[in-house]
Amino acid sequence: MPSPDTETVSSSLTEGDLVRPMAQLAWPIIVTQLLMVAYNLTDTLWLGQYSTDAVAAISLAFPLIFLFISVGGGFTVAGSTLVAQYTGAESERSAGTVAGQTLSFITIIAVVVGVLGYLLTDDLLGVLPSSPATAGQVVPLAAEYMAVFFLGLPFLFGYFVFSALMRGYGNTRAPMLIMAVSVGVNVVIDPVLIFGWGPVPQLGVAGAAVATITSRGLATLLGLYVLFGTDAGPDVYLEDFRPRLEYIVKIVRLGVPSALEQSASALGFITLTAMVVTFKPEVVAAYGLGNRLTSLVFLPALGLGRATNTIVGQNLGAGKPDRAERAVKLAAKVGAGTMFGVAILTFFFAEPAVGVFIGTGTEAAAETIRLGAEYLRVRAVEFAFIGVLQVVLGAYRGAGNTKTALAFSLVALWLGRVPIVYFLSFMQGMGPAGIWIGMAVGQIIGADRRRRVVHPWDVEEGSH
Repeated sequence: MPSPDTETVSSSLTEGDLVRPMAQLAWPIIVTQLLMVAYNLTDTLWLGQYSTDAVAAISLAFPLIFLFISVGGGFTVAGSTLVAQYTGAESERSAGTVAGQTLSFITIIAVVVGVLGYLLTDDLLGVLPSSPATAGQVVPLAAEYMAVFFLGLPFLFGYFVFSALMRGYGNTRAPMLIMAVSVGVNVVIDPVLIFGWGPVPQLGVAGAAVATITSRGLATLLGLYVLFGTDAGPDVYLEDFRPRLEYIVKIVRLGVPSALEQSASALGFITLTAMVVTFKPEVVAAYGLGNRLTSLVFLPALGLGRATNTIVGQNLGAGKPDRAERAVKLAAKVGAGTMFGVAILTFFFAEPAVGVFIGTGTEAAAETIRLGAEYLRVRAVEFAFIGVLQVVLGAYRGAGNTKTALAFSLVALWLGRVPIVYFLSFMQGMGPAGIWIGMAVGQIIGADRRRRVVHPWDVEEGSH
């Protein structure tokens, strides 16, 4: 049975005031996402002291890694949505069964995807049309990072699944606390493995990957303990791991559109990266660092979006669509206002923010900082739109309407960002500035189209 604190939060999601339960759900999600971004920023910080090429290497590697992660990531959305709907309907046993089915299903996917990624690392990097400097200096380092990362991919998926299931249940604090422990371990061992210390050899970019996998593995083990050894989440038993066709069908029906959505996004970013790597390494590094910093400033919007996912799912499960609609409108207003404030801060403090992560004192480093700050200032224009976008996407997913989210993502990326970046950067000869502008404009197009759908549950597909 859930703990008293969890019962209180869960019941308040479907009754009474909306502001407090939304805040209670959202702030731990924001902190958790901040901690997850801290993994990447820690790597970037230390690798920035190691070399500019090392920063460019992880900028090159990450879109390719994300392509493989996205396959399983879509199914975590399905697990979170179904757990939320069953919890809202007060079907505790079914929520636990869904959790077990999701864990076992995604574990198999993680093993298969990790092996494939490891075997295809060189082929994936060979597809990118790199400049001579990037091919000689950056691509070999990216291959080192990716090979280690793919071998440890199941450890990453374990925490992703745990976090999604707990979020659907209405408990966002347990994932936050576990992630805090994991990030603390990563912060300690990252520089040791990158630079070498005592008997530990210098591993460079591979050391950053080893540190991430090790600390994420610890998070997975702690998450499994919470699910099986405590009453903080849905009741999961060993028998829940035995394949149950009726639940697998639901997970697949909801998960496939989300997996396609995330995979399409990953392919889009690979296409964008393929354009970026035709420029000098400083542009590649600035692009990757800028994306990591924008992922940091997007955290309030992501937190509200994922909280909306849970609130919509539980209220629809409880038969309260009007309350779900009120939650979406409230979260959209808060998200837009918050991200507007973040945009102002980003615009004025872009250069010092980038400078924190590049400290080699070379001419290449100065150019990377200049380009990265320029990128952040352009991207700041889209931030308020992101606040609305993430909330509405959360509403789609909470309602089980994952196909609509897929359609809008395809429009925003493949009819927005990718062609606009290519047109401005290459056909109009704007170079890196065309990349920065295209990234922002494409996202605004997607956000504007998403906000037009008022009731994401009009085409409800995932109801229990």
